[in-house]
Amino acid sequence: MCWLLSGCGTMRADGGATGTRNPSTAESPISWTLAAPMAVNGVSVAADDRTLQLDVQVPAGTNCTRGLKAAVDTVENGVIYVKVTFESTSMDRRSGCTHDERALTSVRLPVSVVGHRVMVNSSDVFTLSGATRPALRKCGKLGCDPAPTGCTSASYQQAMLTADTPQHTYWDDLGCDGHWLVLELSTRMGPACGDVSSGCTESALTTRWFFRAAPDGWHALGTSDAAGCAGVLRMSPAFPEALCRHLPALKR
Repeated sequence: MCWLLSGCGTMRADGGATGTRNPSTAESPISWTLAAPMAVNGVSVAADDRTLQLDVQVPAGTNCTRGLKAAVDTVENGVIYVKVTFESTSMDRRSGCTHDERALTSVRLPVSVVGHRVMVNSSDVFTLSGATRPALRKCGKLGCDPAPTGCTSASYQQAMLTADTPQHTYWDDLGCDGHWLVLELSTRMGPACGDVSSGCTESALTTRWFFRAAPDGWHALGTSDAAGCAGVLRMSPAFPEALCRHLPALKR
């Protein structure tokens, strides 16, 4: 396989080769490339509520990282968007930059962090609400203020996220007592039908999921198509039979 076009030739059956090799290619200097941190370990705020310090992971070693900086991209809808970048030689194997280390950078905000959330590189979200200063609290995949775990539509939406369901999935509540939950999650399949009179037939793939409540939300136990409780009791013997004994086998 040829990775560099300038170094590729054509091998002949007689053992010869055509094409030319640029002798300067192997000796070319290692270039610096704009990059973003591999991870954001944390964000803290100064006493002025306007200065953030960001703890990030960057390539470690001599001549591996330079120009680490954070900048405010924009402030919209209660969110302060911060971009963290640096230049690195780690994209070139010759650099030897195969490990990473923690590094700090700071940014001055145009507004107070109080009442705002901070999104770093369009990925990690942090908030001062509910945090222990000076550190900001990192929000989870359910958001910064998820709905309490329970038998509510908002809580079922969180359960769907836990089950990592595709878009356009809808739920049917088969049983919930606040501590245990049974949902059938259905994902539309096939063509998107508008007017059913056109002869288009919609279909859906349905999976029965079982969940257990935890302090951070619903935790998925697994799936079972079996009737009654046999399937879920293999996953969790503590699952209450009152929520599963009535379940019919899931037809495919």
